[in-house]
Amino acid sequence: MNGIQGCPHIAALVGLGDLASGPLRKFQEVVAWEARRAQQAKTVGATRKKVSIPFCSTCKVPLPRPFVCLHCSYAGCWRSGHVSEHLQESQHIFCADVTTGSIFCSDCKDFIYHARVDELYRAAVVTEEEKQTRFQVAKKPRERFQSWVPTAHDVVALENAATIPCQRRRGLLNLGQTCFMNVVLQSFIHNPLLRNYFLGDKHNNRSCKIEEDCTCCEMDKLFTEIFSDEPTAFGPVTFLVTTWRKSTELAGYQQQDAHEFFISTLNNIHSSSRGSTNISCNCIVHSTFAGQLQSDVVCERCGNETSTVDPMLDISLELRGKPGEVAAGENTLTTCLKRYTQREKLGSKQYSCSKCGKSGQQEASKRMSIRKLPPVLSFQFKRFEHKGDKSVSRKIDTRVRFPAILDMAPFTTHVVKNAEKENSNGSMSAYPGPITMYEYDLFAVINHEGQINNGHYTNYARYEDEWYRFDDDKVTAASLGSVLASPAYMCFYVKRHLDYKPYTTPSYVLKRENEVAREKEIEREKELSSIKELEDALLATV
Repeated sequence: MNGIQGCPHIAALVGLGDLASGPLRKFQEVVAWEARRAQQAKTVGATRKKVSIPFCSTCKVPLPRPFVCLHCSYAGCWRSGHVSEHLQESQHIFCADVTTGSIFCSDCKDFIYHARVDELYRAAVVTEEEKQTRFQVAKKPRERFQSWVPTAHDVVALENAATIPCQRRRGLLNLGQTCFMNVVLQSFIHNPLLRNYFLGDKHNNRSCKIEEDCTCCEMDKLFTEIFSDEPTAFGPVTFLVTTWRKSTELAGYQQQDAHEFFISTLNNIHSSSRGSTNISCNCIVHSTFAGQLQSDVVCERCGNETSTVDPMLDISLELRGKPGEVAAGENTLTTCLKRYTQREKLGSKQYSCSKCGKSGQQEASKRMSIRKLPPVLSFQFKRFEHKGDKSVSRKIDTRVRFPAILDMAPFTTHVVKNAEKENSNGSMSAYPGPITMYEYDLFAVINHEGQINNGHYTNYARYEDEWYRFDDDKVTAASLGSVLASPAYMCFYVKRHLDYKPYTTPSYVLKRENEVAREKEIEREKELSSIKELEDALLATV
């Protein structure tokens, strides 16, 4: 810790607490300026060249990644050493990388860290994003971010709560060709939204009213076991048995497809969630994975456009390459998404126009786009090719490249439609809000190794910045490079900034408050009933 937080100069500066002037004030200003500049570079469209670009004060070269002195107006380049020379010549101490918020101390001759400086950086960026958010609910601006401060009730609850590990890396036993289940469960365990839900006691298996085969109860038991003090691998026997009972197509000890188990388990969690509905459901599954796909079909004869919106829980992407070939072509997640959202021709027999009334005589084009992005994106690469009645199946072994940070803006309906309109003049499509609202971080990868009939599933999962490889009960540390080079079958990304309706109380909070009020009303009715029975008994004795 001394090597990370050991700079006495930044500690002394933070200790003064002067945020209205001095280096800390300058730090907040330049970070906010960079946040505004980055957003303008994406939203100005055809006027992109008018966005101001800083230049090095020494060599006058444009700075794609500016370093700014926190004591004066100097900005310089890092690689050429101009900013370091300025600090030495002017006897200034601190400069900042405005892109990442990192601070360099010339006296310590190193980049330094302080928790308070990190808080200032995040607050400055969030404040600018709040000002620039243009998609609003009921014409209200984005709600201001507020740090959580525990109430008196929270303090009492925390004092009486049992302390559990903040993270666990526990393997899962293979119960007989159940590696397909283990990798999906590990992706659930490392899913921050699912983890917060079940560790937050939103579903308690001891108080659940479903008598048997409740998948939510099995998820609650799973998180309880994973975050216990038990160091050995855990065998999810009851989870497997519950799956067999609710999804008979997955019953038995034969190898199953991980994606099929994933979809089946999501459906089972949904059906056993409290208050789940078939329309506009806000259960944990739909709150986490549910998005919307929009299909736009254009009649080539009359130009009539028909749009259809469908729900989605994940996205399945086609791979280029022939089955059995290891290097059958270049595939990346981005190119797969481009193919997924590009316009395709429909045959004359596939479309009937409702406007011109000519069926079977005109052609049409269809384009898919993502109308609503979910908090967690799940991608499946179609590696398994089945022909006929699945008696002939082959695997596509071609490598797929996927990023650690994914920008989904180019594949959304708003950007796709604007891009089609602006193609004629060559301008860029503007994003409706800060860039960070479309950014996703990779947190889990499921791999399939071997052939289709004798393969094995493993997975990688991330907690904060640490990656680990899970091979059933074996858990080993991993690097990001090994994760990105793995033969991915499924990838999971979590949204960097979650959307929410401003100035509204979450529905699960309202539901819990209503349940508490109802329980108090029932207790009151029971109490009044007992009093009346006692009064009747006394009158009967008289």
